[in-house]
Amino acid sequence: MQNKTIGKIEKLSVKHFRKPGKKLYLVPLLISVDKKEKSMPEGYLMKIETYWREVKNRIGDLQAKLGEINKIYHELIDVPGKKGFEAIKGLNKKSYQISRILSQKGAVLEAVEDGDLVRESMDWARCLAIYPQSERALRKISQFYVEVMQKRDAYITKRIDDTLKDNEIGILFIRENNNLKFPSDIEIFRVQPSVLDDIHRCLRDFQSKIGNSEDKE
Repeated sequence: MQNKTIGKIEKLSVKHFRKPGKKLYLVPLLISVDKKEKSMPEGYLMKIETYWREVKNRIGDLQAKLGEINKIYHELIDVPGKKGFEAIKGLNKKSYQISRILSQKGAVLEAVEDGDLVRESMDWARCLAIYPQSERALRKISQFYVEVMQKRDAYITKRIDDTLKDNEIGILFIRENNNLKFPSDIEIFRVQPSVLDDIHRCLRDFQSKIGNSEDKE
C-alpha cells in the first residue's frame, strides 16, 4: 500500500496518477463548530472553514488528474443512499456538501460501518466521559472502548475492500485517530491541507492555556 499526502498535487505527473488499481482518498473528518460556540480558540472557526475549502480544492485537483470518484464512505454511516446522506447532513454539513456534489457526478454512497459496533463505541465513550472514580473501572472501560474501536476500524477496512472494485476511486471521511490497515492493492492518498497543522497547534495552545488557568485556581 502506498501512502501519499496530497498538497500541491500538480507536482506529480498525470502518468503517475493514472496507474491502474483501486485508489482511496482519506479525508480527516474535522467537526465544524457553531459560530456561537464560545469555548473554542480564537480564530479556530476561520481555520476550520479554510480547511474544508482546501479539502474541496484538493479533491477537485485529484479528479482532474484521475477522473471522477466512484464510491463515498463516511464514518458512522451504516446505511447507503438517501438515508445515509441524511445521516451525514446531521453529522457534518461540510462533508455532506462535498458528498452531495460527488453524488451528483455519479458517486455512490456505501454503508461503511456496523451499526451495533458504532452504538457500543458511543456507549463506552459516554462512560469514559463521566470519568469513573475507580481506577479499575476506568481501566476496564478504556479497554472495552479500545477493543470496539479496533473492531470498527477492521470492519471499515473490510467493507471498503469488498465494495471498491478494480480501477475504482473511493473517498473516505474518517477521524484522524484511526487504525485503518488497507490491503496492498489499494493505493492511499491522504488529503491533508497545510492548515491542518495550524489547527492542531491552535488546539494544543488552547488546551495548554486552560491547563495553566486551572493550575492557578
